[in-house]
Amino acid sequence: MTQIINSILDARGLSCPLPILKTKKALAQLALGEMLEIITSDPGSVKDLSSFCEQTGHELVSSEIHEDEFIFVIKKDS
Repeated sequence: MTQIINSILDARGLSCPLPILKTKKALAQLALGEMLEIITSDPGSVKDLSSFCEQTGHELVSSEIHEDEFIFVIKKDS
């Protein structure tokens, strides 16, 4: 199944809490069911974005590591 990404957030070079804050702002611009891809270079974002999704009700569709970058896809569910 192909995921349709509706928006991409480049948060490389930012450290906690900025990737989460920018993710929250980007999700606010999306409609329910739309997908946001986030690219970060902060290893802490793996735990942070997972916790963020659990607390806010959004679905963490995928979480991948490519070399020194972390790529997430979140579906806006709330």
